[in-house]
Amino acid sequence: MHHRLSDPSRRPRLTRLALALALTMGSSAAFAQSNASGVIFGHLAQPEGATVRIQNLDTGLTREIGVDSQGRYRAASLPVGRYRVTIERDGQTVESRDNVQVTLGGGVDVSFEEGAAAAKTLEGITVTGNSLPAIDVSSVDSRTVLTAEQLQKLPVARDVTAAALLAPGVIAGDSRYGNVASFGGASASENQYYINGYAVTNALTGLGFTSLPFDAIDQQQIFFGGYGAEYGRSTGGVVNIVTKRGGNEWKAGVGMYVTPQYFAQSPRSVYRTNGQLYQYRGSNKTSAMQYTGYLSGALIKDKLFFYGAGDFTRTTGHTVGTILAPQDAGEVSKATKWLAKVDWNITDNHIVEFTGISDQTDIDRSIYAYNYSTLQATNYLGTDKLKNYDAGPGSAPGGDVYIGKYTGYLTDSLTINALYGRSETDHERRLGYAGSSNCPWITDSRSDASSVIVGCGMVNGTVLGPGAKDKTHGWRFDVEYQLGSHDLRAGVDNQTLESYSGRQYEGGYRWVYRNAGTVPGRPDIQPPAGTQYFVEKRLFQTGAAVRTEQEAQFIEDRWQMNDRWMLYLGLRNEQFKNLNGDGQTYVAQRHQLAPRLGLTWDVFGDSSFKMYANAGRYHLAIPSNVAIRGASASTYYSEYYLYDGVGPNGEPLNLQQLGSRIYLNGEDGTTPNPQTVAAKNLKAYYQDEYILGFDKTLGTDWTWGAKLTYRKLLSSIDDFCDSRPFEKYAERNGIDISNASIPGCYLFNPGESNTFLVDVDGQGTLVPFKLTKQDFVTPEGVGFPDLKRKYYALDLYLEHQFNDKWYGRVDYTFSRSYGNSEGQLKSDIGQLDPSVTQDWDAPEIMQYTNGPLPNDRTHQLKAYGYFQATPEWLFGANVSVASGRPKNCIGVDPVDAIQYGASYFECNFQPSPRGSRGRLPWTYQLNLNTEYRPLWAGASQPLAFTVNVYNVLGKQEEIGIIEVGETGAVDAQGRPIKSREYQRPIAFQKARYVQFGVRYDF
Repeated sequence: MHHRLSDPSRRPRLTRLALALALTMGSSAAFAQSNASGVIFGHLAQPEGATVRIQNLDTGLTREIGVDSQGRYRAASLPVGRYRVTIERDGQTVESRDNVQVTLGGGVDVSFEEGAAAAKTLEGITVTGNSLPAIDVSSVDSRTVLTAEQLQKLPVARDVTAAALLAPGVIAGDSRYGNVASFGGASASENQYYINGYAVTNALTGLGFTSLPFDAIDQQQIFFGGYGAEYGRSTGGVVNIVTKRGGNEWKAGVGMYVTPQYFAQSPRSVYRTNGQLYQYRGSNKTSAMQYTGYLSGALIKDKLFFYGAGDFTRTTGHTVGTILAPQDAGEVSKATKWLAKVDWNITDNHIVEFTGISDQTDIDRSIYAYNYSTLQATNYLGTDKLKNYDAGPGSAPGGDVYIGKYTGYLTDSLTINALYGRSETDHERRLGYAGSSNCPWITDSRSDASSVIVGCGMVNGTVLGPGAKDKTHGWRFDVEYQLGSHDLRAGVDNQTLESYSGRQYEGGYRWVYRNAGTVPGRPDIQPPAGTQYFVEKRLFQTGAAVRTEQEAQFIEDRWQMNDRWMLYLGLRNEQFKNLNGDGQTYVAQRHQLAPRLGLTWDVFGDSSFKMYANAGRYHLAIPSNVAIRGASASTYYSEYYLYDGVGPNGEPLNLQQLGSRIYLNGEDGTTPNPQTVAAKNLKAYYQDEYILGFDKTLGTDWTWGAKLTYRKLLSSIDDFCDSRPFEKYAERNGIDISNASIPGCYLFNPGESNTFLVDVDGQGTLVPFKLTKQDFVTPEGVGFPDLKRKYYALDLYLEHQFNDKWYGRVDYTFSRSYGNSEGQLKSDIGQLDPSVTQDWDAPEIMQYTNGPLPNDRTHQLKAYGYFQATPEWLFGANVSVASGRPKNCIGVDPVDAIQYGASYFECNFQPSPRGSRGRLPWTYQLNLNTEYRPLWAGASQPLAFTVNVYNVLGKQEEIGIIEVGETGAVDAQGRPIKSREYQRPIAFQKARYVQFGVRYDF
């Protein structure tokens, strides 16, 4: 949102407009600002002998700025907040402006002309009712900025992701990835998150971020395109948060928010498509109680300030599991978040700030068996205790973060910023069984069984290994210098991510009961005639300490070419290095150049109509999790058995092995040679983006605009797990590989020719194999397609500025996200392995994959706003409407050379192209809120009562289904066996619930 105040009578002037464009927001982040500050600038009609004095009204921070011969002045890298701007001559005040709001990444033009002020807020959110909502002619990026006041007045859930979803083109990610968002068609792991300038993105997978007390957010900035050279390591979006800080006046406040289950709608139960109940969810409700508080003030007036805030949330409830894992889990979750911030104005030219953040969540579950005949819990199974870990979704980083920052105003034209930060997160999961300690994962995939085989396990999946931990440390330094009509900035941005993590099957093994038959690609498995069922045994185990080193340098110039045209030029140079569990580098990428270009045109020269365009390249590093499995030692094997009984823990009895053990993906417990893990000269993951748009005022209170966005993923990184290309190359070139050591999977750039080093004799003799695209073609003539992920969108918006009564905004987005690869994730099956998905593992798996991708929502309509009906009563609304997600049928391939079973875009051995099975239903969401601030509590109205109702209409449409349509086996006639789970829902819209709140500010 780009709003500013303006004097409609002003005449366009070259000097003033040049200054406005050169000092405010450009085609990326804040216009020549760090990602946690703003700027005040302006023009004086009579500059002779004048000095500009800028003072923060809360902290007393004061800067005296000189005025050049053309009457221009500028104060850069100011902490966000309220300021007084005063013009002085000979020590006497000539004129001043109070309550000048500096916003995150924004510029405020405070000009004094002929004795009359023309103050306009170029990047603000709140404007006064009698102000012209002129267009920000300097900005060419795509962003939304939400202030603490807006977050309080709008009916959005009290979390960062819910606020980000207000922005156009942003949708919720697959439910299996947790509370994360997808920006502009990218997968949900391709975003970056910052708090006070430091990246707090999940260090292992890129999914999610370390959070903070919601009321500690001063401003939240959401970039969903066009951001410039300051930002990198993102091909999705950027969420940038600046926290509140202390001032000279001591303040405190407390709050309580209650979400009782008694007012909550019952969630929908899950049924298979044949009408069979799969999961009873009617009583899966929770109650939550959140206590909040803050304290801020001056430890030393005008010098040293403190701000502290905390949230404590206790959530209770229980969840009934599925008929395959019939359990009733009672849960108590305790989430503790705090933030402490100290700001020290050493002098008016040197300021230092320190931030500490803690985000810790402990979950205690008591697990009982569940009887689906009586819909009652039965015997006690044990406990499941978790810390900073969500057993279901994939994003719950938590942890502690510490940040230090220095800003130095060395001269009126020269400013430096330096920042250092670090974080640390422990992840734990402890299972305590009440009965047998041998409780493996049991899966009953028989399609015609009269009863379901269940075990004593409580997870029935993979579990986190012991000792899991994430750590990060990083620093950045930038210098800003104004030289005539050029605003120059250069900086360094480095961060190191370290993780120890691993996963394994609960109980050590997984037993999968199947209908007997032949297994594609496994001729050694021949069950005797008349065998009805057999069982597959799988073992999976990983664990390693890995590290990713990310370095970048950037330079940018914002050049005001004339009174109506501004050009932004930026260049970012990225370097990425990934190390495996033995500390060895397996991928190193240097000189990843990312140019950025932006252009704005103030059509009429009065900021009432702006056209803008930008183009840029954006890189993304390989996530650290890749090394856990792809570059470090891991074990993953499959065995098949006959059996003639089932034990009380669900394990098969009296086993008779069929065929031999097969190590899947070559994961046999040995560490692969780091030189053989990835293709040589592996190109980074990168995307190009182009934006063209305009903004136009309508009268004094309205703004509207349109924007076209095009994104194209030009290079991806994933793995393939097929030895046939090496065999083909060796035969063509007369190379003996009968004793070769070939890893199960290689990292490569999909859809391109790649060169790999192969240990041809098993003794370390490495020979380059220059595999062309033709080498990847199978004997049946199936080859890899070119990589394809494209996104295009048309965004339209209409916005009404707040005018003492109401504020509102409506966004409509028509978009398409299509291709053969989602990116780093695979939402088709909810795979939690960024950059090592099963996509591209063999050519057959990429057949028929071109089509609408999982994050495609063709139509989106978002509207939100609030109405101040009386001084005591406020009402807010938030509406979201979106078309449904594409549906697929994933099944068995006749060849299945890599033994992946039902993993192909084929069903009944026929092509089933991506997106060919229709769409999930449209979703409709309406949230409403009201706030009552009684006058009887005091003139300042410190007491507030709130009620928020989420999903007022009670819509619970399907937002995710099982898209695997076959079991992976074939029957006696050689036909694929259909899965009874196909199209079973896995997620619905969250049921309606009500939150009551009360706040008091002292």
